Amino acid sequence: MTDLVNLSLDQVHALALRALTVNGMGQDHARAIADTITQGQRDECHSHGLYRVLVCVHSLRCGKVDPLAQPRVSRPAPAIVRVDAQRGYSLLALQTGLPLLLEQARELGVAALVIRNCFHFSALWPEVEAIAAEGLVGLAMTPSHAWVAPEGGSKGVFGTNPLAFSWPRQGREPFVFDFATSAIARGDIELHARQGKPIPLGWGLDANGQPSTDARAVLEGAMQTFGGHKGSALAAMIELMAGALIGDLTSAESLAFDAGAGATPCHGELLLAFDPARFLGSELETGRQRAETLFSAMTGQGARLPSQRRFAARQRSQQEGVWVSRVLLDDIQRLINQPNSLI
Repeated sequence: MTDLVNLSLDQVHALALRALTVNGMGQDHARAIADTITQGQRDECHSHGLYRVLVCVHSLRCGKVDPLAQPRVSRPAPAIVRVDAQRGYSLLALQTGLPLLLEQARELGVAALVIRNCFHFSALWPEVEAIAAEGLVGLAMTPSHAWVAPEGGSKGVFGTNPLAFSWPRQGREPFVFDFATSAIARGDIELHARQGKPIPLGWGLDANGQPSTDARAVLEGAMQTFGGHKGSALAAMIELMAGALIGDLTSAESLAFDAGAGATPCHGELLLAFDPARFLGSELETGRQRAETLFSAMTGQGARLPSQRRFAARQRSQQEGVWVSRVLLDDIQRLINQPNSLI
């Protein structure tokens, strides 16, 4: 028996949707979450694909997440759209606020979408890709739980604190990057722990503050930032911009709110959209060409643009389906067949 099972993208979506709704998630939330999980699996971002079904269901069972919460929209300033997720998952709030963000960015040139009081598990590239698909430049950031030590420290202060950016390109996939300011996403360490695999040095520290290749030891200790003090400074910036600035929790406050439940982190998210047409006016085409010249200068010497592997995986998955661990599928099927079973 093979350890991997091939599924179509429709099957991935249906499986995620079923597991979530059987365990009490409202249909609108479940559909938004399943959409994003399917995108992660499609692009071979395994730590943000079907694996996240287990995380979401666990968070539901902890009683932290409101599975029926309806987002509330407000406009505190002309360029700011605020969506209160009401302690629900972030993705329905995102779907609610994104059209308003795009509208304001086109009107004013730049606009911000603030999502507050949300549980957030997803990668940020779906957000910024959606902005780029509308011809706008996107930037997104969010804290998480205080799992990551500052450079020179040994205890968690920051979250994995991802930062994502997108630049639209006519007739091509956008220029997109999305990376954690930690050395690796926490989900990747969790997957190594599930599989009993060692992790590289530089990903994290054990409970005594010593570098470790033991995934479980790092999960009990602290993760490290990428790039030493540079990643540490970026992580601090995201705590300020997507925490203090928007009136929501820092990663340390989010971890305290969790109170040992092990649920998805609860905090806020900040997205910015910029309209090149507003910035450049009659020079729009010149600005676009400058960008393409930059990209050509990179790829012309053999460099790979960020997300190119992901885009290649997307094309492959759309044609051939995706390969999923049988163990993971069995775990998800157990959640469907036995909604009260342990994860």
